[in-house]
Amino acid sequence: MKKKAVVLLSGGLDSATVTAIAGSKGFEIYAVTFDYGQRHRWEIKAAKKLAAVMKVRKHLLLKVEMRKIGGSALTSNMKIPKKRKCSEMRKNVPATYVPARNTVFLSLALAWAETLGSKDIFIGANVVDFSGYPDCRPEYLKAFEKMANLAVREKAGKGLRIHAPLIKMAKADIIKKGLKLGVDYSLTHTCYDPAERGISCGECDACILRKKGFKEAQTVDPVRYKK
Repeated sequence: MKKKAVVLLSGGLDSATVTAIAGSKGFEIYAVTFDYGQRHRWEIKAAKKLAAVMKVRKHLLLKVEMRKIGGSALTSNMKIPKKRKCSEMRKNVPATYVPARNTVFLSLALAWAETLGSKDIFIGANVVDFSGYPDCRPEYLKAFEKMANLAVREKAGKGLRIHAPLIKMAKADIIKKGLKLGVDYSLTHTCYDPAERGISCGECDACILRKKGFKEAQTVDPVRYKK
């Protein structure tokens, strides 16, 4: 029997690539997507499409009311940063950072992994192109992994791992890797502030980094952007 892996599938470029990587390593994929009140809800639809076409054994959609907590441009009416240079993005923690998001998501993924008897959780965290999110750092993920192994039932055993295969990869390399594994990036959604029908703004940090990645990978970005 294949080993089971819980994969955080947001619907974005990175999470789609991580899902493909986990599958290429022989894992049976149990994907989890979170509806946390994010303003870019199109990513949830993208996640559903990706789960349908990728080798996902089961896709779980969990609702987490993080909009009630606020503190982020993604879960409130705060202004989304636009037209920033990459150097600006790295100066401070951006307004799009959602307090404790990865801690909440990984905790719920851990609960499902323990229930499934899985010792492997995959997340698309990355610090190369954009290092502004504190809960995407390698030391954070290592600390969570240590905590996770202390938190599970004794009979569940030890050795649970948090996999972040993209952690030190440039966006262009992530795209190249995904294309080799057959990821259909036209199904992904990246934009933080999409227009009607999910058309990407092309100006938020996420769009800028995505476009930069496709340009450096010397391949065409298949998603639509506002003119």
